[in-house]
Amino acid sequence: MEIRRDRYLDRLKRRKWNGSIKVITGVRRCGKSYLVFKLFKEHLLSEGVDPENIIEIELDKVQNIPLREPLALYEKIVALTKDKKCYVLLDEIQYVKGFEPVLNGLIKIKNIDVYVTGSNSKLLSTDVITEFRGRGDEVRVHPLSFSEFVTAYPGKEEEAWKMYCTFGGMPELLSKSDDEEKTAYLQNLMKKVYLDDIKERNSIRLENELDNIVDFICSSVGSLTNPLRISNTLRTVNNSSIDSETVYSYLGFLEDSFLFEKSKRYDVRGKKYFDTMVKYYAVDVGLRNARLNFRQQEDTHIMENIIYNELRSRGFSVDVGIVENRVTKAGVSEYRQLEIDFVANKGSLRYYIQSTYRMPEGEKKEQELRPLLKIGDSFKKIMIVGDDIYLRRDDHGVVTMGIRQFLLNENSLDL
Repeated sequence: MEIRRDRYLDRLKRRKWNGSIKVITGVRRCGKSYLVFKLFKEHLLSEGVDPENIIEIELDKVQNIPLREPLALYEKIVALTKDKKCYVLLDEIQYVKGFEPVLNGLIKIKNIDVYVTGSNSKLLSTDVITEFRGRGDEVRVHPLSFSEFVTAYPGKEEEAWKMYCTFGGMPELLSKSDDEEKTAYLQNLMKKVYLDDIKERNSIRLENELDNIVDFICSSVGSLTNPLRISNTLRTVNNSSIDSETVYSYLGFLEDSFLFEKSKRYDVRGKKYFDTMVKYYAVDVGLRNARLNFRQQEDTHIMENIIYNELRSRGFSVDVGIVENRVTKAGVSEYRQLEIDFVANKGSLRYYIQSTYRMPEGEKKEQELRPLLKIGDSFKKIMIVGDDIYLRRDDHGVVTMGIRQFLLNENSLDL
């Protein structure tokens, strides 16, 4: 069935003819090509664009092997678009060795608008920043959000939620018939498509150590860590000799492949970042669960990871918030750091969000609310709970909503 990716399609629509190369990035198999070559193309045709003015070149196809030579590709595009206004859609650009000069040359041609997709192992976010001289406009695509995923389960929201928390939102999962097939698909993706690719691209020598790092951050999503802590843990548990600098490099490879993202700690009052500890989140909870053979199905951590991914897919940058609070015990005054799960920023917008699986009561509720109440600014404060509840606002202005209410309403943060 067709899943609408309107969140990303709208971003492509807004970027038409903005003078930049539109670079569609994201973990492999998350639907980048489908977005550009089906949904975006359908949009162009509905707007009255002549099919002859939509130039599609899929560089992974056998018939396009000659176009993997940079000059041949450039000359082909120039010939096809001569004297007419065209949209140029290039798929799997990494097949072209030295593709950057080609794209930089295309930027200068005024009558074409260029959209590029590529494998995560070749077309990285760092490449977008450095290679196109400030004229690369990145559109990050994520696996299916729950609001997208649930459309494949009409009238079965509860079943869809259980499936999503277990197997995640990789689009191709919807064509798999049973749990065994879904599990095999996800495990093969993680090992063969992602990790083997990272090892080959970056000439990884310590392959087992990379695997151990992946297992570690899958096991500890949403927990504070850093390269030194990971290195020490691997030495103790796996008798590894890997040092923290190598761990740091390997974590960078995993981030560049879009498999994981890190969230830094941010001092809300002091308006500065802490460099010591970060949290890592998996791009997809299904990939994370499959990597661990579905052994660690902690509802709290899975829900937190899903919230993080939803915020990122909505275009927010996400930090871990820290508020220092002075307390007095036995006549002694000391400062303690209170943690806010998510500080979500987009332009002038900011939201402070706490995640708790069960609706807290009594002292537990006070503990969850305390960081939000100590912030001291007027930005909206939200508590997302795993319970299916009605939205409510307390006397302090803190809004509480259920996880599915948050996920299924695009404007839930403004309710």
